Amino acid sequence: MSQFHLSRRRLLVGGSAMVAVVAFGTWWSRRAPDHDRPRLTVAEAYQRAQSGEITLVDIRTPLEWQTVGVPVGGHQIDMRRRDFIDAVAAVASEDLSAPIALICARGVRSARMTLALSEAGFTNIIDIPEGMLGSRAGPGWVASNLPVARWQQ
Repeated sequence: MSQFHLSRRRLLVGGSAMVAVVAFGTWWSRRAPDHDRPRLTVAEAYQRAQSGEITLVDIRTPLEWQTVGVPVGGHQIDMRRRDFIDAVAAVASEDLSAPIALICARGVRSARMTLALSEAGFTNIIDIPEGMLGSRAGPGWVASNLPVARWQQ
């Protein structure tokens, strides 16, 4: 009978792999928080942004904008900015009742920020739960063949 021996390296590699699997599982299973704010499909958001009915705000990160592109007609405001709420207010001309639609990659962050902006006093925040890449809510902006522009820094 051979004796099982775990070297420090095998233990570290195995432990790291286990942490990665658990972290990925946690990330993958994250769901958007429930809210009672209005929602739009990506097609509706595009049409309304083009007609000027809403201000479309892409809250993803610059790396995501660079990788996937940005929705045509949208404003890019990284949700991690310290002045995120002020930046959103600025694109809405400081009108807290202006219709602002938020889009992220898959609808989780847009739902969270919909709630955060509502708590900050915005009264007409709209969530786009499909996101750029699709979610349970639908195929997303990219798969729906809606126009995407290259992000310019």
